[in-house]
This record gives sequence, C-alpha cells and structure tokens, in this order.
Amino acid sequence: MTHRYTVHVHYEDTDMGGIVYHANFLKFIERARSAWVRDLGIDQNAMRDAGTVFVVRRVEADFLAPAQLDNALEIETRTLSATGARLVMAQTVRRGGEDLFRAVVTVACLGASGRPARLPDAIPRQRHDPAG
Repeated sequence: MTHRYTVHVHYEDTDMGGIVYHANFLKFIERARSAWVRDLGIDQNAMRDAGTVFVVRRVEADFLAPAQLDNALEIETRTLSATGARLVMAQTVRRGGEDLFRAVVTVACLGASGRPARLPDAIPRQRHDPAG
C-alpha cells in the first residue's frame, strides 16, 4: 500500500541559507504518516482515549539532497510490513522526480500499560516483499 502526501516548504522550515533544516524532514514524514493513518479511517484521538497510541521505535534516514524554501515536496509512504504490534514503513521525500530524503520507520502500537498492543484492524497486515 502506497500513500502520497504533499508539503510546501515554508520559511520556518529552513535555516539561514534557505535550505530545509535536516530535522524538519522528520516532521514532514511524521505528517505524511499521520495523514496515511487518517485516510485509513483511524482516529488517533479516539485511539489515545481508549488507551492505545503509536510510537516511533526506530528511524533509519538518508539525506540525499537539500530541499529549499518554496519547494513543493511529495512524501511517499509505503508499508513494508505490518504484523502484531509493529509497522515498518519506507518513506521518501521527493521534489519532482528527485529523491531528497529516504527513511525506514518502525512504529509500535502501545497500550495504556506501555506494553505492545495490536495494530488497529484498519491497517492491512503484510510481510515485507523484497521486490516491492
């Protein structure tokens, strides 16, 4: 399953040179994951109220090229695996056809006790397809 989300780079996203500050790529991919969850029909406020939350467990990131003020960026989120309480996604930030940033993000679902909880049913279960 692939999801696409668009972000426009604002002045506040950049450093003094007009280049996107590296940590803001993490914000961009977080927004894209939140939009993906929302588009699946999952209400994260209701999840939290019921005692279940998503937490980022691991991020592997590659910064490939800079993004700049006023760039329109597309974030592609692709599920690599979703099993039990763990979700692994590949996320790519692109400007046009150019990859600027790539990350593999592992997200866990936790219950109120802080222990692993099953992913919501709306998240399709799948295992990694190396060809995918």
